[in-house]
Amino acid sequence: MDNVEWGEFRIGDLFEIESYKKRFDSNKVNILDNGKFPYIVRMGSSNGQKGFINEDESFLNDGNTISFGQDTATMYYQEFPYFTGDKIKIVKSKDKRFNKKNAQFFLTTMTKSFSSFSWGASSFSVKVIESQKITLPIKNGKPDFDFMDSFTTTLEAESMTNLDAYLSATGLKDYTLTDDEQQALYTFEQGKLNWSEFTLGGLFNIEPTKYYRLKNDEIISKVGDIPLISNSSTDNGIMGFSNLKALNKGNTLTCSDTTSGSETMFYQKNDFIGYSHIQNLTPKFESFTSNIAFMIISTCRLSTSGKYNYGSKFNRTAMRNTFIQMPSKDNIPDYALIEILISAIKKLVIKDVVLYVTEKMQPPMPLNESTNSLEVSEL
Repeated sequence: MDNVEWGEFRIGDLFEIESYKKRFDSNKVNILDNGKFPYIVRMGSSNGQKGFINEDESFLNDGNTISFGQDTATMYYQEFPYFTGDKIKIVKSKDKRFNKKNAQFFLTTMTKSFSSFSWGASSFSVKVIESQKITLPIKNGKPDFDFMDSFTTTLEAESMTNLDAYLSATGLKDYTLTDDEQQALYTFEQGKLNWSEFTLGGLFNIEPTKYYRLKNDEIISKVGDIPLISNSSTDNGIMGFSNLKALNKGNTLTCSDTTSGSETMFYQKNDFIGYSHIQNLTPKFESFTSNIAFMIISTCRLSTSGKYNYGSKFNRTAMRNTFIQMPSKDNIPDYALIEILISAIKKLVIKDVVLYVTEKMQPPMPLNESTNSLEVSEL
């Protein structure tokens, strides 16, 4: 993009900042499996989408807009009409060329523009949003939508190529279920699995992680490859990477003891550096794998959901005494079955991704210039 000309614009010059037509209280709406319209809130994931609801359609906000969380500056492109929760603004383009593709360009520069703000509802009033400046490629002094569309298309193609290579290298392209996986899924879906309760303390030794008593910037390095595991509930708990020596062995679980449940519990494949208040769950059994870890993390999150808060934290003692349910055989976890079941579930999850990538990687069918119709060759 060396030859691209750039210009600055106020958000208010390019977008109308509208209020929602009606605020739907997240504690009162009914999230439905068969809900028709997205329900958008200020959450920082899942495109801000908490689920789908059915409400009076006259209160729908327009699609092809950006939803903006006023006290979090979380913003997402919304392709279809949607309902909103509290403190959401509707950012509507004044230019008809605005679309799903170039919206990604706008979101990137808008997110950067708001990155220096602190959270707080007063920080993101309509005037503040309108006055923020964003940088865009320009042509004749105006936003160059053609370039943004073309650039985003190129990035998407590169991403698809990289994802396709990753799926191939990791063996995830093979989503065909084995006979054992089909049987395990059938047994699970029919409710015929035998479940038993076990304590985390019975399955794991739970002790504080080993960590360096240094400042974060003394540990984290731009060229490091040893993960530093923090109290974060995202990115597998990884704050950054270090070139210092790993202090904890991989193939374990980590979990913060300062939070209100096991939302910070993650599987650590590789050796890592710990952090203050991070507990290390080292398995007492030999057959521990990532698949078994995923089962334990999922059932632990179900077991602790809503049980703890910031006054009653999920500390080491609570972890040790937490009961989780797992498929069992002869009163011990059936690790072999769990391995097969999770493998099957992962294949079902990845199947749609593989099919999507495969479709995107297919070259377009050639047009017959004389008839302007699709030219279909014989197979």
